[in-house]
Amino acid sequence: MLSKKMEDAFNAQLNAELYSSYLYLSMAAYFESTNLAGFANWMNVQVQEEQFHAMKFYNYINDRGGRVKLGQIDAPQVEWDGPIAVFEATLKHEQKVTSLINNLVFLARDEKDNASEIFLQWFVNEQVEEEDNAGTLLGQLKLIKDNPHALFMIDRELSQRVFTPPVTKGE
Repeated sequence: MLSKKMEDAFNAQLNAELYSSYLYLSMAAYFESTNLAGFANWMNVQVQEEQFHAMKFYNYINDRGGRVKLGQIDAPQVEWDGPIAVFEATLKHEQKVTSLINNLVFLARDEKDNASEIFLQWFVNEQVEEEDNAGTLLGQLKLIKDNPHALFMIDRELSQRVFTPPVTKGE
C-alpha cells in the first residue's frame, strides 16, 4: 500500500508526464506548421512515450492500492524560434523531469518504500536516454546551424522514428 505522501507524489508525476505529452504535441504542431514533418514525427513519438510513462504511473498507483487523482494540465508553449530553440526547450524539460524522478526516488527511500524505489529505477534509466536523445539532436542542430540541406537530411532521418513500447519486467 502506498503512503499518502507517495500517492500524492506519484499523482503529481502522473500529471507531469501528461504535461510532457502535451508539450511535445505542441512541439509537433509547431514543426508541422514549418513543414518539418520528420521533426513533427519525432515529437509525436515523444508524445506516445510520455503517455506510456503516464500510464505506468497510473497503473502503479492502482496496483498499490492508491487512488489516481488527475490534475489540471497547464497550456504548453506554442511558438519557438526554430528547431534549435525547440530542442533547447526539450533538453531543459527532460532535465526537469529527471529532477522530478530523482526526488521521487529520494522520497521512496525516506518512506522506506522499496517497491516504489525499484519501480522508479526504470524511470531513472529512461531519463538518461531521454536527455541523451534530446542533447544529441540539439548538438547536431547546432553543428548545421542554418544549412537547409543538412536540416532536410535530419528531417528525413527523424521521419523514420517509430514508437515501440518498452518491455518492462512484470508486463
